Amino acid sequence: MTTGVLRNPDFLRFLSSHVANELGANISRVALPLVAVLVLHAGPAEVGVLSSLQTAAFLLIGLPTGVWVDRMRKRRVMMVSDLVKFVLLGSIPAAAALDVLTIEMMFAVALLAGVSQVFNDVADQTYLPHLVSTPQLSDGNAKLEVVRSGAFLAGPGVGGALVQLVGAPRTIVATAIGALASVFLLLAIRAPDKPPADAEHGPLLRGIREGLSYVWRDRLLRAFVATSGINNLCVSGVLGLSVLFLAQTVRLSPGAVGVLLMSGGIGGVLGGLTGGWLARKLGSARATWLAILIGAPAGLLLPMTQADWRVVCFAVTSIMISWAATMSNVGQTTYRQTVTPDHLLGRVNASVRFVTWGVMPLGALVGGLVAQQIGVREALWLLMICRVAAFVPLLFSPLPHARDYTDLQAKT
Repeated sequence: MTTGVLRNPDFLRFLSSHVANELGANISRVALPLVAVLVLHAGPAEVGVLSSLQTAAFLLIGLPTGVWVDRMRKRRVMMVSDLVKFVLLGSIPAAAALDVLTIEMMFAVALLAGVSQVFNDVADQTYLPHLVSTPQLSDGNAKLEVVRSGAFLAGPGVGGALVQLVGAPRTIVATAIGALASVFLLLAIRAPDKPPADAEHGPLLRGIREGLSYVWRDRLLRAFVATSGINNLCVSGVLGLSVLFLAQTVRLSPGAVGVLLMSGGIGGVLGGLTGGWLARKLGSARATWLAILIGAPAGLLLPMTQADWRVVCFAVTSIMISWAATMSNVGQTTYRQTVTPDHLLGRVNASVRFVTWGVMPLGALVGGLVAQQIGVREALWLLMICRVAAFVPLLFSPLPHARDYTDLQAKT
């Protein structure tokens, strides 16, 4: 019998830092493009470049970041990352006030803030086992997912309201303050920031190869990466077409489109709230398997959406996909943290994220090209059918036969 993870004061400080950071980051998803449009009068191409630069760092430095994080103190990495974001984001309203803000400066800020976020994310997933015991990892990851999903749901609305009240440049101040608040909350954690377990600073390429090799050798990690990669490829294509589908094919009002697009955040919050409880009742491995089995066919409802009662098909699909994705994220992260040696965890986390996130820009591109050839609704059918097949690699993994991740041993 384990005590609740929320009884751990250091975990509460860590969780609070996520609240500040994630809310600020999701406010910036609205505020940064609005600064470009309202202040600099940027066009669609420039806004598109700005958005892509915010995530480009995952492809550019995702793999070497894992090696570097394994060689550094994890909490220090997160604090420095947050300080860098505070300076970068704070420079935008300052430059706007001085009338020296340019679109090129915003491009640079978006790219560098994305680089900082890559370091933060890898260190974040590597740090949690330093704060909580192994039986509490699933519950801890579930609580962090509640924060991420809740911020994803609330952030754009808060950002839009702030832009309306104080203007787009001043809204960026809120995101900078969130990063700074995260620094102080991380600083308040009393548990020692452990020195890196990987004391040997060998060649960078060898370190990257070690992370990728570890993922490949472990049957379940390999299956998780394949499943998540296929799923993210398909879902990113669906997300890229969703606004076009709802506005032009289904012909819904902008307000209705906005409400439906927010429904995914509800599923994420539900997944985070139920993830820890289901892991305790069913077992951490079984809870992940259940989420995948339920979430896979739910996507087939989405192409059935029409401008009548069948509009609920989109909402149900969004909620179920987000719920299943959150449950799966909790399970996968818990497994990696359970079986991966501490000195390799940063590299393994970075390798997994590089592959599973790296396919997302490709999915959006493929979805658009397919829709151009066969139609939007037909493209959604094709993407969702392909997504159902994403769980097949897990059928041939140890996951269906295990109750808890602690029952499984990494095969190295």
